[in-house]
Amino acid sequence: MKIRTWIAAALAGTALCTACCGGAGNPPRAPKSGLAKYLWFDAEANFARFASQDSIRYWLDRAVETGFNRIVVDVKPVEGDVLYKSDFMTELTDFRGTKTDRTWDYLQFFLDEAARRDLEVTVSTTIFPAGLTATRQGPVFRDAAFDGRTCIEYMPDGTLLDIRDDKAINVAFLNPAMPENQEWALRFIREILSKYRFDGYALDYCRYPGATADFSEFSRREFERFLGHAVERFPEDIFTYDEEGNRIPGKYYKPWWEYRAKVVRDFIARVRAAVDELQPDVRLEYWAGSWLHAIYANGQNWGSPRSTFSDEYLDTWATPGYKEAGFADLLDVFITGTYLERVWGADDNESIEYGLNRSLRDVAGDCTVYGSLYAQNHLDQFDDAVYLCLKKTKGVMVFDIVQVIEHDLWDSIKRGIDRAEAEIANEGK
Repeated sequence: MKIRTWIAAALAGTALCTACCGGAGNPPRAPKSGLAKYLWFDAEANFARFASQDSIRYWLDRAVETGFNRIVVDVKPVEGDVLYKSDFMTELTDFRGTKTDRTWDYLQFFLDEAARRDLEVTVSTTIFPAGLTATRQGPVFRDAAFDGRTCIEYMPDGTLLDIRDDKAINVAFLNPAMPENQEWALRFIREILSKYRFDGYALDYCRYPGATADFSEFSRREFERFLGHAVERFPEDIFTYDEEGNRIPGKYYKPWWEYRAKVVRDFIARVRAAVDELQPDVRLEYWAGSWLHAIYANGQNWGSPRSTFSDEYLDTWATPGYKEAGFADLLDVFITGTYLERVWGADDNESIEYGLNRSLRDVAGDCTVYGSLYAQNHLDQFDDAVYLCLKKTKGVMVFDIVQVIEHDLWDSIKRGIDRAEAEIANEGK
């Protein structure tokens, strides 16, 4: 997810040794709370650590003892393979030097052990990533069925490049607009919803990779259908580049971003329908950066369709119809990524406080909002950051357990949780 920090082999080994005492007896139980307190368990960064059942038990105990009452279990990382028992997806058993011959169901084990601790579980999958370009690992590199379905990048030198061949971007995305890619994603989503019972499902990387993609002929045809007429010069009529690689808007620059945002909204509507059909009690959740104005190039309008934030950008990148692509009304929970430079500052657009306020404003009550924190930032103020999220919103998500372990943030997180809950309890008296 988001910002990746790869776990060192020595740290993984230490964790596995420490975890051998993980309790299979009577584990601690998460206390009841009106606040959602999530800890994210990233699949790739923790692949070695969670090859052991004892290790999983141990770290779940630590999570509960710290005050968390929910976990996010990532079962389809950007590499594209999965950590659950699938009828059609390849199970990830070999990653970054760690091989595991797992005879047990990774996801089901998390679900069972979480239930023993009264932890709610959100299952997370990436949606459109399907491979790692640096190592050429993942479905799009070994299965010819994906040929012609990956994103095509429009490079600053004017050339078009299959994203699989761009090592600088790291993650190979499928084109979100293609029906066969949406059907592929919906197939594993429906499979997880059918095989397992859990509390929430989080869409991760449910977006375009960035401004440079997708510029395939397929996307050209779909954009022309959106416009209702042909585009004479593609991609130049969208934008060109100056000598420094900056974008120079073309005649269809603004409607291009609206079209892409509506592709993402329409797909999320299909996921919403699948959840409602198969497990209507499951929360549909979505993580994205809180900087809504800056992720239009990814097709990520997580705001309410009633939000007017994009009106501020009508002179630069937005159309009047861009707001219609907002998808907060399709979600149960939006987890806003306040991975920002400072903690406090209601008028400081690089502060967590500002990001939380802006997210609440732009979601406009369409779904529940939780703050989220990157456990690499504000190490000396992490308790303040946790406290702030819990006071401003209905919950907090900490990403990721690998950094919580590395920086030994357990006590700091607990202080933030305890402080917020004590104040909220006193306010209710």
